[in-house]
Amino acid sequence: MARGAYPLAGAGHPLLRLNPHDCIPFMEMLFADGSAGSRKMVTLPSPRLMATHMHHAILHASLSNNPDCKIVYICRNPKDMLVSLWHFARIVQPDLAFSDVFEHACEGVSLSGPIWDHVLGYWNASKESPETVLFLRYEEILLDPAGNVRKLARFVGQPLSPAEEEAGVAEDIARLCSFDTLRGLEVNRAAASGSLLFPNSSLLLSGEGRPGTGRTT
Repeated sequence: MARGAYPLAGAGHPLLRLNPHDCIPFMEMLFADGSAGSRKMVTLPSPRLMATHMHHAILHASLSNNPDCKIVYICRNPKDMLVSLWHFARIVQPDLAFSDVFEHACEGVSLSGPIWDHVLGYWNASKESPETVLFLRYEEILLDPAGNVRKLARFVGQPLSPAEEEAGVAEDIARLCSFDTLRGLEVNRAAASGSLLFPNSSLLLSGEGRPGTGRTT
């Protein structure tokens, strides 16, 4: 939606000078910031880009039942997700055992509710309303980043033009948003953003597919 506003090769691009969470803030973090967060949400330019961990069932109707609101859900292999969550949680609880994270997930105790309910909520919504809910798999994005850039552009009603295709815009966007690019930026090695308790570097660990296979099998 804003790819024409910032040159992809320019040093002033938001992704090159800001943490991704500052570019697309989490609704939960805005709410946690109280009145300051509310003011920031109101002043965000339309169409607003926001992230959330909330279950589809508890999204406000202005989001879940709004034909003008586009929801993009990214699902990751549960094994990989649990290993990533474990490494992340150990930043504040170094002695946390992986078995505890695994058992909690099996019992339905995890961020934003049971994993399967969370995934199925958005999966079912994507089948019922494919024009407003796009369900993506992290592993498939890794296999074809540029192809998924095109899919996302079509979904939000901003397909790449023939000129953009010829210029390799999809590949440029995929490269700009790649894990290696973002992890190498100084801003993503800095202290925490906003009200987050974790350093920015903790949000970019390995980015690989299937790192959990050895630990969960």
